[in-house]
Amino acid sequence: MRNQIVNHDQDLAVTSFRKFLEAEIRPIVKEYRDRFIPKEKMREITQSIADFGLPGGAVPVAHGGMGLPWTTQAMLFEELATVSCDIALVVMVNLGAVDILLQGSDEIGQRYLPALLAGRIFAGMGINQLGVDSHLIGIDIVGERSGDCLILNGEKKWITNGVYSDFLICPTHTRQQALSYILVDRSDHGYEARNIEQIGLASQSTAQIFISNARVPLGNIIVDEYVSSKNRIALFKLTCAYIGLLSVGLMRAALADSIVFASDGRKQDKSIARHQLIAGKIADMTTLADAARLLCFHAFDLIDADVDSDVELSMAQLFSTETAVKVCHDTVQLHGENGVAREFNFERYLRDALIIPVLSGPAGALKN
Repeated sequence: MRNQIVNHDQDLAVTSFRKFLEAEIRPIVKEYRDRFIPKEKMREITQSIADFGLPGGAVPVAHGGMGLPWTTQAMLFEELATVSCDIALVVMVNLGAVDILLQGSDEIGQRYLPALLAGRIFAGMGINQLGVDSHLIGIDIVGERSGDCLILNGEKKWITNGVYSDFLICPTHTRQQALSYILVDRSDHGYEARNIEQIGLASQSTAQIFISNARVPLGNIIVDEYVSSKNRIALFKLTCAYIGLLSVGLMRAALADSIVFASDGRKQDKSIARHQLIAGKIADMTTLADAARLLCFHAFDLIDADVDSDVELSMAQLFSTETAVKVCHDTVQLHGENGVAREFNFERYLRDALIIPVLSGPAGALKN
């Protein structure tokens, strides 16, 4: 897949990260294929990745980040997603948490940001919930005022990083028709997490969260009365493009394996790749994947230029996630019997692709 034009610094950053991923991370991904990566092992991974700028690449230097352009951080994220969508999903949630913590108090930032940027701790984002999609309606975490604290009770489902999480950023009803974003520390305030088995992305944690009489100080409210749709989109707009890049990375991996198969395999005494139908199918898949990638990076370019990009971010997510399902489905068909055999990666790519569009609801942020 052809890259967009990059400068010397971007090329150096991406090349060094790609070499690290191939040498250090890909063997772990193979070892834990379709198996849950334990928290301590995932912590080792995220700490090593943090040195390359995930999740702190685009964070201003004053806040402990590297001050890189959003496009550079996106390039790094794409490389990670190509090697492992599971690990990239863990990092994506931490990226979103960093964005929120930067809007909170200095006290909250000083306590959590350094460790989060270093990959030592994990965030959970208590947003996804069955029947809620990406809208903040139907949220069932309730906070009752008690002195200088809120007593939280409720349950959350489909929370990425749930079992890993050291803290949870949770939308909470604090008054009738009012929402606040509150940081719930697992050690200080307590909550339980239980993994949910799903058909793909099985190496990371998607969990059900239980909060029972958690006494959380009012100072842990990061965004008060968070009801504005405009503010909500601004806070999470990057998630659209990152989900798009998850799909792009998955398509890159599927295409790379397909090209190897077509080049090495033989049918009727000639390379499979030399059969016109096979070559045409791979060309179509490559075109779709490249179009998805260009949409994602166009959105990041607009963010770097400080131009309103809500529509472009939503388009990138919608097209990329739906395209990944088609490309990965075609990959399975392309490989015939091998496409459905568990010993190969092709059926796993399709299972992962089916899950990614669900991450933020049907049609993504276009429905927000």
